[in-house]
Amino acid sequence: MKQILATIKRETRHFNQYWWVYLTLFFSVDLVIQLVVIPAFRLVTTYVLQAGAIPFVSYQNIVTIITQHPLVVVALLLELALLLLVIYWQFAIILLGVRDIQAGTISVRHLLRESGQALHRLRPASLLVLLGYFVLVIPFANLVFRTPLLSKIQIPAFILDFMTRNAFLLTGLLVFYTLMIVLGVRYLLALPLMVYRGQRPQVALVNSWHQTSHGQWWPLVARILVISLVAGLVMVIFYGLLVGLQFILDLLPGKLSLVMAVVNLTLVQLGSECLAVWIGVVTIMTLVRPLGDAIPATPAAFRVSRGIKRTLVVAGSLIVLVTAVSGGFYLTGNNRRPVTISHRGVAEKNGVQNTIPALERTHRLYPDYVEMDVHETKDHQFVVMHDENLKELAGVNKAPYQLTLRQLTHLTVHENGYRAKIASFDDYLKVADRLHQKPLVEVKTTPHDSKGMLTRFSNRYAKTLERHGDQVQSLDYRVVTGMRRRAPHLPVIYIQPYNFTYPNIAADGYSMEYSTLTDDFISLAHLQHKLVYSWTVDERPVMMQAMYDNVDGVITNNLQDLNAAIRSYDSRRSYARRLLNYIIVVPGSQEFEP
Repeated sequence: MKQILATIKRETRHFNQYWWVYLTLFFSVDLVIQLVVIPAFRLVTTYVLQAGAIPFVSYQNIVTIITQHPLVVVALLLELALLLLVIYWQFAIILLGVRDIQAGTISVRHLLRESGQALHRLRPASLLVLLGYFVLVIPFANLVFRTPLLSKIQIPAFILDFMTRNAFLLTGLLVFYTLMIVLGVRYLLALPLMVYRGQRPQVALVNSWHQTSHGQWWPLVARILVISLVAGLVMVIFYGLLVGLQFILDLLPGKLSLVMAVVNLTLVQLGSECLAVWIGVVTIMTLVRPLGDAIPATPAAFRVSRGIKRTLVVAGSLIVLVTAVSGGFYLTGNNRRPVTISHRGVAEKNGVQNTIPALERTHRLYPDYVEMDVHETKDHQFVVMHDENLKELAGVNKAPYQLTLRQLTHLTVHENGYRAKIASFDDYLKVADRLHQKPLVEVKTTPHDSKGMLTRFSNRYAKTLERHGDQVQSLDYRVVTGMRRRAPHLPVIYIQPYNFTYPNIAADGYSMEYSTLTDDFISLAHLQHKLVYSWTVDERPVMMQAMYDNVDGVITNNLQDLNAAIRSYDSRRSYARRLLNYIIVVPGSQEFEP
């Protein structure tokens, strides 16, 4: 422990001496990724999909794309290969840049040439190895350089939630993550070996495995843990001092408290980024020192001309100015209040999902919408039910399409210590209309639905839903296009479980699983005047993150928590409270925002 702390202290001294060079390196690479690379990939993906007349990519049409659009598949695979090369390049240029700063010889031309040589050493067969490698080391790689290019490689939260409810699946998930962590640690040195020593990926993986054998992996893990603990402690103290100071400054008269709040928020933003760069530099140095000749044993003096210093001063001043202005807008702006949507018509487990008694209780909390689910029955009626099998809630091993509406509405469902009868869609709508409660109706589809299901649903309910200001959503894109054609004035939302790419679809908005929803997706949707809902958001920090990203609606099981989060986030009585709100959502960010 003492040796690790001594190493961190030594590397921190060098970082403090040349912090502006390290910041320039990390910020420059990040800006290139965000302002050039990501927009370029988005444009290429959009063009490829539009050329193939493919409105979106999801599990629903992936087989169709593979079998009927081979050129699109080839283009997307080539794009994936290029993406892997870009990811490798950005890590290579960071590793090489840190080494060159240590050697006191860094220059843009030399760095680009070195990183180009690192790319040139790769072979086509190396791409599959890199894909697996990056998946394994993502948790550790984010300590070195948080990149939005890797942020989408994750399992969505709703899948994790489903798997943790089943003992067999939970065991498999724990084994999977344990295996990933073990392999990630054992192969952690492969990337530095590829970049610093020019080893091929396959060779670097073998050597990394060898160098971390016989318990030699433990010092690597210990260093990472200690760095994380030290960084966490510094962050807590730093944030705590600024928020505590702002609570005192809020007592100042006039605009002085606002001015100081802008200063403190600017310190929070810039301090967070400086801390992230410090973590990256110290982590690289402590991990690669054991490789011996990869990094100079003694850091060399770094010299820079006056012209470069003046350029950096100007650039740094602009960054501070832009950060301060954006902070001022945040502290004084009127943030968008998202509509509140209770998931499956319940709140804080106050009843059985999708039942009328739960609707009546939830309505007392005044949600803007009550999200509920509709299935077609055997006799072509519509019943309020989420699951495709009734066994879990009703104890009957049947699907809604196998029973008539009369049979279904005689069944009793049990959940959260409550019991209630299954409701027909007509009865549910009547109660919602009496309560003046707007429903968000999710149309569920199965391969067993009748051919005219959507036509009957539209003819029977579209005008009523439109008149009451209700909305419809579905995971099935055929429902989206069908409802838009049959009821063009009824808002229809397309549900996306995963943010793979920005789709060009006919929906009025998107309902996105929160763990892969990003602020750039929301911004692009708003540019097209489309709504964005986030689901299923049950934790206070995630609610705050959703509001900070300007979502239009939040779907939640915890409606009271959401209402409290909205009141807290929208509080204008205390700049300290707003500063604290910002700090809460900063950990949810996956990328630098200088």
